[in-house]
Amino acid sequence: QVQLVESGGGLVQAGGSLRLSCAASGRTFSGYIMGWFRQAPGKEREFVGLVRWSSGTTYYTDPMKGRFTVSRDSAKNTVNLQMNKLKPEDTAVYYCAASRSVGTPTDTRSYVYWGQGTQVTVSS
Repeated sequence: QVQLVESGGGLVQAGGSLRLSCAASGRTFSGYIMGWFRQAPGKEREFVGLVRWSSGTTYYTDPMKGRFTVSRDSAKNTVNLQMNKLKPEDTAVYYCAASRSVGTPTDTRSYVYWGQGTQVTVSS
């Protein structure tokens, strides 16, 4: 049974940093793309970034470049999201997800496994 379990969320002041982790289990993820998404209240789920498990290469859309860094630790079977210089508008539930798609999937429909999410709240 595939499980993705996020951790590391919490309350942080604007300008601060948080590091989220996603523990992946239940199968080999070497052929997968691991993505991070976020969803703020009343908004659609939004792509943050991804990492290709086998190569470690990453992709971000332009709004996410610079403050967010996705990485994977193959030895620990975890995917991480480092978030710096956080802003109140970064407040959302952050989700880890796994995709078998090729290229750079940024839409939720490309991801087949999802974690339960972890809340990040940035105070002003």
